[in-house]
Amino acid sequence: MSETRRPTRSGIYPGTFDPITNGHVDIIHRAARILDRLVVGVAMNAGKGPLFPLEERVELVRAEAEIIARRTGTIIEVVPFEGLLVGFARDVGAEVIVRGLRAVTDFDYEFQMAGMNRRLDPEIELLFLMASEGNHFISSRFVKEIARLGGDISTFVPHLTRERTLARVRAPHQGE
Repeated sequence: MSETRRPTRSGIYPGTFDPITNGHVDIIHRAARILDRLVVGVAMNAGKGPLFPLEERVELVRAEAEIIARRTGTIIEVVPFEGLLVGFARDVGAEVIVRGLRAVTDFDYEFQMAGMNRRLDPEIELLFLMASEGNHFISSRFVKEIARLGGDISTFVPHLTRERTLARVRAPHQGE
């Protein structure tokens, strides 16, 4: 009797990851338990005025993704991207877009985006994962603000990200 193989389930988890937080790491880990292959798409998003350049954000996400990939056995790739999310999903062969939800405000935004993405490509499914209890309130924006004001961000971000974030916010700003 031949063994029937199920198709590989492939998805993307997009974000700016500026910086990557423990909430992002949680969603990557949980998505990796569901999917066979996960592409973490790091959005260029220069319009947001990121703290970290794209290459460094990719590096920080990759450091965490490698740990999760070893732990779960899931193929996890970290890839920078720009442009339409559904186009990126098609380019990397993903059938699923993974999004994390923290609160009702996230849901409102994500619901609108889901409708638009569905209209652009009805073949790509959306998978929403609720933030774990300890991560509901964590956002990259708050992490940066807390770090800039001298607060402790160690419970919000991975160790390497903490070190890099503190170094960035403490560095003298050019042109001032």
